[in-house]
Amino acid sequence: MKKITFFRYIVPVVFLFTLSFANADPVVSKLWESKADFKLPESALYDEENNILYVSNVGDGPYTKSNNGFISKVDLDGNITELKWVEGLNSPKGLAMFEKKLYVSDIDELVEIDISSGEILNKYSAPGANFLNDVTVDNVGNVYISDMFLDKIYQLNTVGQLITWLYTPELEAPNGLHYENGQIIVGSWGHLTNGFAPTVVGHLKTVSIESKKIKSLGNAKPVGTLDGVESDGNGAYYVTDWAGGNLLHINTDGNFKVIAKLVKGAADHEVIYTKNMIVVPLMNDNKLVAYKIR
Repeated sequence: MKKITFFRYIVPVVFLFTLSFANADPVVSKLWESKADFKLPESALYDEENNILYVSNVGDGPYTKSNNGFISKVDLDGNITELKWVEGLNSPKGLAMFEKKLYVSDIDELVEIDISSGEILNKYSAPGANFLNDVTVDNVGNVYISDMFLDKIYQLNTVGQLITWLYTPELEAPNGLHYENGQIIVGSWGHLTNGFAPTVVGHLKTVSIESKKIKSLGNAKPVGTLDGVESDGNGAYYVTDWAGGNLLHINTDGNFKVIAKLVKGAADHEVIYTKNMIVVPLMNDNKLVAYKIR
């Protein structure tokens, strides 16, 4: 009986310890900082096949249609290998890849680029859009794009139609998008007033692909002006707070911790799991910063 009793009580203890360890906040240390040669870098995306980072450069401003926006190529040591790999964009922001094509949001268009050649293949007009932001792709190739000021998520479906997929003020100025397991994790900026300043800052939300039902992640307490959203690979998320200048780790209960204090303008980051690395564009400083995940 004593052995049975011991076994019954020791197993939950081990389980709780394992669960606690899996959900522990990570520790990061700075790896490198690039030169300040970018022009308002907004998003970073890792191409594992080509072992390169793509970085979107807003150019002359977030709304400006001047054809001065561009995409850069950067190696994993922070060296710019090609500053203006793709040119002629207006204000490119979010980036996503699917089947050797790069998708880039550009104010009111979604731009499709052939990765092997750098050629612009298509520009899809988003009906009524005025501030397209982040981009994510589901497992069958539907592309989703946030419009922060209109509380919308657009979708480029697999037959090439760009439609308004979801509109609701419940999105609370959707910025970052991350697809996983049949849902989109949305980084909300918060309740907007005039311009970018929210009355109440945002938090993470989930949107079901099937039902489009929206839920707050965890306790729904305000977190920050959320920009990039990426999984940590263990059920929680690395998220940037643009105005607060923070890199956050947010658990599914909504609780969060600042794991790196950056600067205002910390934008849409990338997590490179095979390298235990996070790369964050510092938009206002025109450079990238990379961290090692310990």
